[in-house]
Amino acid sequence: MKLKRIKSFVLDDKNFLGLLGMMLVLLIVISIIRPAKFYTSNNLVSMLSQFPQYGIMSLGVMIAMIAGGIDLSVVGLANLATISAALILQAMIPESASSLQAAGAIILAIAAALLIGLVGGMMNGLLVSMLNVPAILATLGTFQAYTGICLVLTGGNIISRLPSQFGDAMGVKVLGVIPLPIVIFAVCVLAMWILLSKSAFGKKVYMIGTNRRAATYSGLNVKGVITAAYMVSGVLAAIGGLVMMGRMNSAKADYGSSYTMQCILIVVLGGVDPAGGSGKLKGVVTAILILQVISSGLNMFSQINNFYKQLVWGVVLLSVMVIKYLAATGRPSRQIR
Repeated sequence: MKLKRIKSFVLDDKNFLGLLGMMLVLLIVISIIRPAKFYTSNNLVSMLSQFPQYGIMSLGVMIAMIAGGIDLSVVGLANLATISAALILQAMIPESASSLQAAGAIILAIAAALLIGLVGGMMNGLLVSMLNVPAILATLGTFQAYTGICLVLTGGNIISRLPSQFGDAMGVKVLGVIPLPIVIFAVCVLAMWILLSKSAFGKKVYMIGTNRRAATYSGLNVKGVITAAYMVSGVLAAIGGLVMMGRMNSAKADYGSSYTMQCILIVVLGGVDPAGGSGKLKGVVTAILILQVISSGLNMFSQINNFYKQLVWGVVLLSVMVIKYLAATGRPSRQIR
């Protein structure tokens, strides 16, 4: 019975099967070109510490896209949440702070960041659902607004020298091996799996993304569900921002500027339909790992400038969209050849 479930989990989803094949090819190619650099404990640990921040944000983009929209504000909202948290930490944790005082300040800063993510996501949802502003325009506008608030709060400067207690907390390794960001990422994935696959809310999100008009006629509270979906995305953006702040030990208005493109690429590559209504979490998680492998592989070539990554992500996104379009039109593969 378990073998049948595993077989169904892998083989019944062609997109997921293709992602696994892509991952296998990447690992084989890297093992041939740079085996001594890639398959080292230091590199693997470094990879594990890098992808949770944009991986968590990608989960937020995923739920917005399944609902028939998109969230381009995740990075701006993440930075707003982390800058607010950083200012609270600096104000409430002096050098002479006790452990109890530091713990209280950290909890307050995290709560403030999550609240900002929730409210920011709600603003996105209200613009899309209540005012019927196209999601791409609404979230692009709020991205600029959130980034503008960040610039006002910081004057365009970096907030550094955060209290060491926060960095120490984010640097904890669970069971002495697993970095805390990985645990946070795993918890977010589990929560999203329950939300999308095991709850009535998840079924409503898929239904609305498939056919919003039919969902409205069926009696669903479409505006409420869409707003809630963007609120989930906002909270995930804040969590991703906190992970990013813990890794950087600082906060700034333009941190993670490349993550918007990466998040969209991950979600589309993972099998989520840009038009909404379909997409599975396992595909998105696999796509996150694939992008991290590609990123780490590119980092091993000193002659490849980091700025070229934007070009790579853009080309990959366009390629995926073209392939999906050709597959959707039912054009036989022999014609493509």
